[in-house]
Amino acid sequence: MGFQLDIVTPEKQLFSGEVDSVLLPGAEGELGILPRHAPLLTALTIGELVARRGEEELLFAIHGGFAQVLPDRVIVLADMGERAEEVDAARAEQARREAEELLKKEPPPEARAEALMALRKAQLRLKVARRQRPHRPPEEHS
Repeated sequence: MGFQLDIVTPEKQLFSGEVDSVLLPGAEGELGILPRHAPLLTALTIGELVARRGEEELLFAIHGGFAQVLPDRVIVLADMGERAEEVDAARAEQARREAEELLKKEPPPEARAEALMALRKAQLRLKVARRQRPHRPPEEHS
């Protein structure tokens, strides 16, 4: 017996369906949710949202927002987010490199804060993309 999970951004609905558990990137740390969890409202930070449905693991990059937890439903209102399989890893890698280059130039405080945020987002996108598509060792040729 699972519960309903809805993940919504201002642009689109990322996911709607029944899951067995959810791990949320809460502002105070990771928050694990199982069926019949006590009701709560929590702020979310930049992080990985992991939902499990049987043996299936669903991965999302979440960039802030809020989550409402009810005994039979979790509603995630994310500022931004994407499914792991939607992440453009090459674009995320380019964004990571650009942010790192900007930080090396010791920018003023406001630009530094923006570059650090861009770096965190790019690193998260790469993390969920890599977990979704694990690297396989090269095949040996005989």
